[in-house]
Amino acid sequence: MSKMAADHNAINLSQGFPNFDIDQGLIELVANYMKKGYNQYAPMQGLPVLRQNISRKIKSLYDKDIDPDSEITISDGATEALFSTISAIIEKDDEVIVFEPAYDSYVPAITLNGGIPVYVSLKVPDFSIDWDEVKAKISDKTKLIIINTPNNPTGAILSKEDMQILSDIVDGTDILIISDEVYEHIVFDGYKHESILKYDTLKERGVAIFSFGKTFHATGWKMGYSVAPDWLTAEIRKVHQYVTFSVNTPVQWAIADYLEDATHYLGLGPFYQKKRDLFLKLTNDSRLDPIVSRGTYFQLFSYKGISLEADMEIAERITKDYGVASIPISVFYHNRTDHKYLRFCFAKKDETLERAADILCRI
Repeated sequence: MSKMAADHNAINLSQGFPNFDIDQGLIELVANYMKKGYNQYAPMQGLPVLRQNISRKIKSLYDKDIDPDSEITISDGATEALFSTISAIIEKDDEVIVFEPAYDSYVPAITLNGGIPVYVSLKVPDFSIDWDEVKAKISDKTKLIIINTPNNPTGAILSKEDMQILSDIVDGTDILIISDEVYEHIVFDGYKHESILKYDTLKERGVAIFSFGKTFHATGWKMGYSVAPDWLTAEIRKVHQYVTFSVNTPVQWAIADYLEDATHYLGLGPFYQKKRDLFLKLTNDSRLDPIVSRGTYFQLFSYKGISLEADMEIAERITKDYGVASIPISVFYHNRTDHKYLRFCFAKKDETLERAADILCRI
């Protein structure tokens, strides 16, 4: 869709990346470390000072003590952390519960390692989890459950009650958890992010995965990290070492410094809520019906008030004929389930959102 947007000179609200600049101070930190000669391999598990600062951040946010040496691994973006973790856990014929619509890297990593995805569809229109269905689909082959909160592409979030139910389901079993929490700081309307790290049963058997690229508006830097118990971290690192060995050194040093000031990430929710609210206000007169985002920087709209054509068809038509690119939600389902939703990224300059909304209101 990004290529289609470029080919047709359309406003690109499809792929999830900001079109505004990152903090100049962070850029200067990276440049300074480059100039100082910090340009060779970092340790495989990540710079000690960065892992220490992540540990402090987790303590302040979730009141949990995380060992920076044995429980945190710096990764080449969250996607590499996901791949290395799935590869460390999944063997032939292991079953993995996957909630759909799902971020598109989960299933390829599962199947590449011989695993079998077992799909559970989130309930429309709030995209909540039917935990009875989850229980029904767990078998003696279930090795892993993957959750994503806040959720891409839906903008839904999991609650304390969800986390407690999940804890009860896996307690006393060998089932492991991957929690994709790359949008942990982008939560709206007074809600709190519920990390698995807050829940002992989940923390003891889970891997939480995070993204500095999402947090600091620098998706092209591909910098993330995983947090897991020491025994599980040791297995993840066996894969990580041979997938990428280590991660960009000057960027690690810069982010370690940048994390010293908590305002660099604590203000992210209000920042993006203003953009969400602006986009919703600007599109209020359109024939699109929003499913109000609770987190991430994505907003879903039903287009049933405009057309009943397939979501892939209308996404292409709106891009080519009107000049605004989005993502059809059916591509996040293995069987291309089509609920007539389009996803728009609002991590854009206000003027970009204004121009896009003006077009959408005329469809």
